[in-house]
Amino acid sequence: MLKYLPILISLILVYTAVNAQASTDTAIKQSTLKTLSNEQYNALLKGDDIYGMSLAAELNHYPLPDKVIKLKKEINLTPVQVTKITAIAKELHRKKLEMGLIIINNEKTIDSLFRINKFDNGSLIFYANRYGLYQGELRNAILQACLATRNLLTLQQVNKYVALQKAN
Repeated sequence: MLKYLPILISLILVYTAVNAQASTDTAIKQSTLKTLSNEQYNALLKGDDIYGMSLAAELNHYPLPDKVIKLKKEINLTPVQVTKITAIAKELHRKKLEMGLIIINNEKTIDSLFRINKFDNGSLIFYANRYGLYQGELRNAILQACLATRNLLTLQQVNKYVALQKAN
């Protein structure tokens, strides 16, 4: 029975987070975890990338969809491009919010299991690996959005976008 306790706690935490208050609340929240700063905690709740997960794409001219949308007039996006890139941005934001809650809940589970002294090597391996898996899933979503955005742009639009980014 105790062997399944970590999994049960994790499932309860994920369920609670999914049914919790909407993360569209813009108020800064205090981190409920000792292991996450307020900045990290709020970034995960709001879907902000404070870890630079998009840098590999952006530094090689694969822009984030929301940045392209902000410059839609300057780079002459067509209405079809705006629609498609807006959809990519919306789905990316949804995924960031989802993964942020999952990462927070995994961290809560790790903290809880250490606090109540119920960890064993198997549980530690499981939750530590989950943490990496969740961050990898988040980074993949971000980089996939950059790739999809770039594939919708013409070479001239990419060059204009890059020039505008250098100017800022």
